[in-house]
Amino acid sequence: MKKTAALTDGVREQLIAQPETILDDLDVMRALVSANERAMGANIVDMRGIAMERLEKRLDRLEDTHRGVIAAAYENLAGMNLIHRAILRMLDPADFEAFMQDLDGEVADILRVDCVRLVLETKQDQENPAVQKLGKVLITAPPGFLRTYLNHKGNSEPRQVSLRQLSEQDEKVFGDSGFWIRSEACIRLDLGQGRLPGMLIMGAEDPHQFKSGQGTDLLSFFGGVFERSMRRWLS
Repeated sequence: MKKTAALTDGVREQLIAQPETILDDLDVMRALVSANERAMGANIVDMRGIAMERLEKRLDRLEDTHRGVIAAAYENLAGMNLIHRAILRMLDPADFEAFMQDLDGEVADILRVDCVRLVLETKQDQENPAVQKLGKVLITAPPGFLRTYLNHKGNSEPRQVSLRQLSEQDEKVFGDSGFWIRSEACIRLDLGQGRLPGMLIMGAEDPHQFKSGQGTDLLSFFGGVFERSMRRWLS
């Protein structure tokens, strides 16, 4: 039979004076419970020990959930800060040309995307020199292009925000941007009565930056501010 080491007087006195040192140490408490179970023998079922084990597992799950909720809250707060900064930057330009240049410049950098494109459906000449002057950010397309681009069928309107991963980029939208766009956020724009719809597209090289199932509330808010700004410029 294995001989157990006796406690020294100093250790014994310390444990009696400060028992919380054992109670606060989970590893020590588990060792004591295991020793107690072995002392009782294999034929005795310790219901209290079983209950405690189940409570520990439940507590671990609750702690994991708690950490997940906190992480999601911080991530949402960080995303909100990015959207607010991007909106403030978007409201700075005093002319439409600077507004468009910022869209694929400072605004894209703040939002941490690789490119931003504004697609407007129009029945007019798509080779308009005024449009060409604005560079690659503004793209004009014939009516119905946006529904085709989103692969939307039926009579209902597409969702305001669509997130998806791409296997290859659309040449008309991204052109020779030099990016390997692998995910995108598409925000449909209501530009006012009598105007065809538009769409703001944010492209990212990271295939996991935008994908279905992610929250879209912040992007919907950004799209709402953007379309109101566009109505002001178009008027």
